[in-house]
Amino acid sequence: MDTLENNATTNSRVHTYANGAPDHDRMDCIAVEAPLELWLGGKPATVLMRTPGHDEELVQGFLFSEGIITCKEDIVSTQRPQDLTGPQKGNVLKVLLRALHSLQGVDRMFYSNASCGVCGKKTIASLEVRGPVSESTLKVKRRVLAGLPRALKEAQPTFAKTGGVHASALVSMEGEVVAVREDVGRHNALDKLIGWALNAGKIPLSDYLLLVSGRVSYEIVQKAVSASLPMIAAVGAPSSLAVELAERFNLTLVGFLRADALNVYANGERVVE
Repeated sequence: MDTLENNATTNSRVHTYANGAPDHDRMDCIAVEAPLELWLGGKPATVLMRTPGHDEELVQGFLFSEGIITCKEDIVSTQRPQDLTGPQKGNVLKVLLRALHSLQGVDRMFYSNASCGVCGKKTIASLEVRGPVSESTLKVKRRVLAGLPRALKEAQPTFAKTGGVHASALVSMEGEVVAVREDVGRHNALDKLIGWALNAGKIPLSDYLLLVSGRVSYEIVQKAVSASLPMIAAVGAPSSLAVELAERFNLTLVGFLRADALNVYANGERVVE
């Protein structure tokens, strides 16, 4: 396998089968999954398994959704060391925070894989979601929602090449896709999007909806709450805890979104004709 440094895709030789019989060898484009070692306070803090690209946004969104920072000014600087070799080359990001006391009580300095945004939490109590109950008056027409899956698909270049990444998109009430981020991890894609919004000065995101390419579980709603998003629309299914959290924080939760159908699991008053 030939992996291109800091690139979202790579090529791998595959042997294909068609109709149960060997077909031929060819090169296939696949999504890169690589570790990003995050340093805080001058020492390694955690490893995020991600698709390279928009790494600073990923870290900013991660720190924001974890409550370690509250604004972009809380980060004094980010540095990618240039003297590293081997697996660390291009995969280490050192962050200098304005106030180191913001790290006190943080229990999430752990390895985070691409499929789980909460793996490594120490206790059930640490999963408690904190944030404002949404008071957004956002309304989105059903016909606007119907057009979103196609719009998202057209805005996913890495998925088009590999079929192997998730996407999170920020969408206006008129259906305009404002920003899209892709990653092998659902929660990473959302952290990248939140990091983008933080830099763009758009948080709180109370006038937008979140569109995700896969299913919705705890960590997606938790991050949406942190960014004050009032609505989540997903191509896939929600989990029971996702529905519970959406109800608790007054988020509208739409699942199984298609051009001709959708399911509303919580707070459907924001979906209008």
